Amino acid sequence: MSVRELVVLGTASQVPTRHRNHNGYLLRWDGEGLLFDPGEGTQRQMLRAGVAAHDLNRLCVTHFHGDHSLGLAGVIQRINLDRVPHPVTAHYPASGQRFFDRLRYSTAYRETVRLTEQPVAADGVLATTPAYTLEARLLSHPVESFGYRLVEPDARRMLPDRLAAHGIAGPDVGRLQRVGELRGVRLDEVSEVRRGQRFAFVMDTRLCDGVDALSEGADLLVIESTFLDEDVQLATEHGHLTAGQAAKVAAGAGVRHLVLTHFSQRYSDPAVFERQAREAGFTGELTVARDLMRVAVPKRR
Repeated sequence: MSVRELVVLGTASQVPTRHRNHNGYLLRWDGEGLLFDPGEGTQRQMLRAGVAAHDLNRLCVTHFHGDHSLGLAGVIQRINLDRVPHPVTAHYPASGQRFFDRLRYSTAYRETVRLTEQPVAADGVLATTPAYTLEARLLSHPVESFGYRLVEPDARRMLPDRLAAHGIAGPDVGRLQRVGELRGVRLDEVSEVRRGQRFAFVMDTRLCDGVDALSEGADLLVIESTFLDEDVQLATEHGHLTAGQAAKVAAGAGVRHLVLTHFSQRYSDPAVFERQAREAGFTGELTVARDLMRVAVPKRR
């Protein structure tokens, strides 16, 4: 049975706290695992969450501030220590190549796994697989930052009542799906489009076109809300979002499930983030992330 869920490994911005580790987010998508922004301590958080190095297929880094990337060294070395049997691909801003190199080779270890580097230099598609297309969009932060978006291809759902009305059953259903027409009956007459699921990951950024493009139509949006609305000036100055700004983006983009994360240590009450998000007009499913929680990708309507 396929599993599509977000495993939250850390939710703190800038520095960890007693209750929040540096960033870290694993997206389980059927048989693959995409690890986003592994901050310091991610390897230990993976252990606590029951995530193994063997679960990782892609490493996706938005930018090279420490709270989003210092865990790369440990994660990469663990992938090699455990001799992960499949290739692993790393995506990160091309402008930060020197930082990636330093983290990848920060200490001595034996390389046993093929780690493919695919740095991101511009908006566009990064990878296409049968299960998804992975895209990137430029964000607005003091250092170059990219957000990520995963889109499942659309498919078709067969409609039993229409199939029966045309006398199509058994192996003929498969033939119709493969060929597109059978005995004068077209595929679109007995089926409908099943929209592919969409996941978006938006970290450190001000409001910008990239935020909107990544969030559009997302079934699950993971987005930073470093500040509360009363500190919007600080947010803008430092290249971040407030809870209300993130929620307005999600509401305008038709997001089904909004996950707020990357919280400043200055705030002690997570409930305020939820309240401000609701006050901003978001009415869908809403989660204020906490370390080690799991969030399922919403089921198709």
